[in-house]
Amino acid sequence: MDELKEHKAAADINPDEYYPDDEPDVSLPERFRRRIFKMVSVGVVDDRINQLYDIISIGALLINLLVTILDTFDGMHERYALVFACAEAVTIAFFAVDYVLRLYTANCLYPYDKEIKSILKYIFSFTGIVDLLSFLPYYLPAFFPAGAAVFKMFRVARILRLFRINAYYDSLNVITDVLLRKKQQLLSSLFIILVLMVAASLCMYSIENRAQPEVFSNAFSGIWWAASTLLTVGYGDIYPVTALGKALGIFIAFLGVGIVAIPTGIISAGFVEQYSKFQSLDNTSEEDVNFIKIKISPKDKWAGRKISELDLPEATIIAVIQRGAQTIVPRGNIRIAANDVLILGAQSIKGERPVYLKEVTLNRRHKWNGQMIRDLDISRQTIIIMIKRGNMTLIPKGNLILMEGDKVIMYSHLKGRLSTADETEQEL
Repeated sequence: MDELKEHKAAADINPDEYYPDDEPDVSLPERFRRRIFKMVSVGVVDDRINQLYDIISIGALLINLLVTILDTFDGMHERYALVFACAEAVTIAFFAVDYVLRLYTANCLYPYDKEIKSILKYIFSFTGIVDLLSFLPYYLPAFFPAGAAVFKMFRVARILRLFRINAYYDSLNVITDVLLRKKQQLLSSLFIILVLMVAASLCMYSIENRAQPEVFSNAFSGIWWAASTLLTVGYGDIYPVTALGKALGIFIAFLGVGIVAIPTGIISAGFVEQYSKFQSLDNTSEEDVNFIKIKISPKDKWAGRKISELDLPEATIIAVIQRGAQTIVPRGNIRIAANDVLILGAQSIKGERPVYLKEVTLNRRHKWNGQMIRDLDISRQTIIIMIKRGNMTLIPKGNLILMEGDKVIMYSHLKGRLSTADETEQEL
């Protein structure tokens, strides 16, 4: 539950982690809604329907942008006007349907809010506004013909949908992560630049107003000059003519070099930190986790209770639930049944046969990286019980593809080294 609350603030939760297909006690309409949510969520590629929807979504966006660009050429517009119009109408209709589906599944995106509140949250979020502007300006001229030119300008917002491709490429995610992590420093540097721009504009007005009143007519007429000078662009359309004004201009130009270097240095440092973190994943690490197992009898006070209701001792966790031949990842709403075998994180009890969990962190050169779980060559005495991917915990389904940085937690009765598949077979 705590992990869900952390994702509530971020809003973009992982559908596979929180809405598994085999979750019990879920009504059919809710299952259907969650299935649609997985389909419209970008980057969920565990199903062919999800992959197909992502391909159609990206394809529709690229076709729409290509048509918009080609339609600006006179020769292309005259020859293919009807084709362009049809392509735009179809892609815009897809954007409208996509928006309706996202409204329908908004409560899955914000699971801790009420239905209406979750819908409003999505509507007024950045992605929600971009999705709305992707199709609404196309239909508005039919109701408000006078504003057709203005509505056409807003269609440019659909290009922002390209940011959804971030879910597929780590390099784009690095840029986004750096900007988000360094936003406070970047805003501070932007504030300094704005203050210096206003100060430079006021100073230049005081010096140049008498010499060229038509250029520096008021205190804010020098903002354009200050911006182009501080940002080292220097267009030359507005410039000082007095000796004192030129001296001030030289000083502002030198100051601008240092000012531009501030946000550049902040972003560069952020990239170095981010890539250093990625390099630390190159080394495969293994850690032993000592656990014991207990069997729940029908008279046990834990039988029939939810995991969230158990009064567990401090520093004790339930890692795995074995129910017959089924291995269950424990969640707060799962009820413990009689004859369940619980794997507890605690010291071994005398006389109990210990069990072992291995945590293997995959680097980019690990032979499991990029493979499906069903294709792994591991011992039959070893079971993969969960995959930790960043802050997410994934259920180890057979078609789940392992990725660099994943922490694979495996369960076995025998202690052994699990660095590679061959070693697993040999030493277990």
